Amino acid sequence: MNYGFVIDNNGCIGCHACSTACKSEHQVPLGVARTWVKYVESGKYPDTRRSFQVTRCNHCTNPPCARICPTGAMHQRADGIVDFDSDACIGCKACMQACPYDAIYIDPETHTAAKCNYCAHRVEVGVEPACVVVCPEHAIIAGDLDDPESEISHVIAKHNVTVRKPEQGTAPKVFYIEGSDVAMHPTATERAPDSFMWADVIELHPGEAPHPKLHVPAPMPSGPVRTPQEQGLNATGPINVGGNMAAHMVQVGYNMQHQIPWHWPIPAYIVTKHIAGGSFLLMAVQVFTGAFSAGQMVWAGLLGIVMTLVTLALLLYDLDRPDRFFYLLIRPQWRSWVARAAWILSGFSFVTGFWWAFETAGWLGLIDEPTGLRPVFAALSIPFSVMAAIYTAFLFAQAEGRDMWQATHVPFQMSVHALVFGAGTLAIAGPTTDTMRLVFLGALAASLVLTLFADLGIPQSSELARRAARDMTRGRYAREYWLGGIGLGHGVALLLGWLGGPVGALLALVAAGVGLFGYNLAFVMAPQDQPNS
Repeated sequence: MNYGFVIDNNGCIGCHACSTACKSEHQVPLGVARTWVKYVESGKYPDTRRSFQVTRCNHCTNPPCARICPTGAMHQRADGIVDFDSDACIGCKACMQACPYDAIYIDPETHTAAKCNYCAHRVEVGVEPACVVVCPEHAIIAGDLDDPESEISHVIAKHNVTVRKPEQGTAPKVFYIEGSDVAMHPTATERAPDSFMWADVIELHPGEAPHPKLHVPAPMPSGPVRTPQEQGLNATGPINVGGNMAAHMVQVGYNMQHQIPWHWPIPAYIVTKHIAGGSFLLMAVQVFTGAFSAGQMVWAGLLGIVMTLVTLALLLYDLDRPDRFFYLLIRPQWRSWVARAAWILSGFSFVTGFWWAFETAGWLGLIDEPTGLRPVFAALSIPFSVMAAIYTAFLFAQAEGRDMWQATHVPFQMSVHALVFGAGTLAIAGPTTDTMRLVFLGALAASLVLTLFADLGIPQSSELARRAARDMTRGRYAREYWLGGIGLGHGVALLLGWLGGPVGALLALVAAGVGLFGYNLAFVMAPQDQPNS
């Protein structure tokens, strides 16, 4: 068995019966949808075209949402249906980042992930999905793709069908007959606050609660009706409409607006774990170079412990079901970097916490100085510190719905940032202040070169990645990028670090922390602003 859908756009009349039936069948709350009908107008009078597209989970053969899910709540069944178990979901929203189709949402009532599940409960008893049964034009065909005698196999054999975003490598199993380019490609038109015909577009800005926003009906215009050009809605370009390449106006009449899953806690926790990981990494290295200082470990280690606790607190805060955090430890899905991260942070906290406790007790004279255990703790701390610093890069890479996060330089960039924060922490006080100041300056200079080269000098791999990079460096997040990341996080921090002294080192560390938070905020938010449906 290998279930899939065919959507016949020649028959779809845009009645939204499938959306309504889906909501009724699954008790889907307002503001979110498992199935919706995207509606696009294109062309110029009298040569116009109205396109409808039934949009939903594609039940991919290679589903990235199942790989990234840390508890196996999102999973692929033996019959090809990509299903979910709300009782296992922790609300981490990673599956939403992995989906290239905007098909997953967080249910505002259960605070767990949900999406189209092919009406699996109906299929199991031999009944077709609700959307198929209710469609008045039989424009939705469901069935077993592996059965050559099934209706869906016959339909696919007789028609040229297309899928959404085949370049993603997910092998989607929702096939479209006469799929419209302007509907299937979400970047065919720019989003504008008043671009929908029957609804307002509500933008989700950084800092807003990551919960669904309802569509607010737009009032009918009074007085003369403005042309699309007068409204600023004309997105022109070589759009393939009806086989002719020409400049056309494209207007989205209706679509679902989707949540921005991750907000400021993610860039904040990246900074805090870099401080913790970088500090313990460099102190562990000092054990083997003979430059280790117990006093430096006590105070720098204390900051590292505090930053580790803040990291864990931010991660818990960002979960929609923080009460289920322990699922990461008792039922991990090991392909997921979210699950791996939980164990990395746990191991890092355990090793560094015990090391700091032993060193502090020895420094206070409560026990003998742990010179014998010190190399053991240092050897264990190095790999855990490195992985704690860079694992987020691999998590970003697993979020296949955000193309810009797939960049190969991100692990190296995070490694350098960990060195910046670690050296900056150790440069505040201790016998290795001068050495650590040089490491801080060198790592910060390397970070500046790497950041500018990667963001401005290397071409992006896809249209969505290019759009995100443009928004980060020249658009909505340019202030966070240039004033925060480049100006304060690198320029001012380099200047203060060069001046030297404990006060200069402290101010340089603060400048780097605040500035690189701004950079990470731009890096995290810009790709999420790009439309996937």
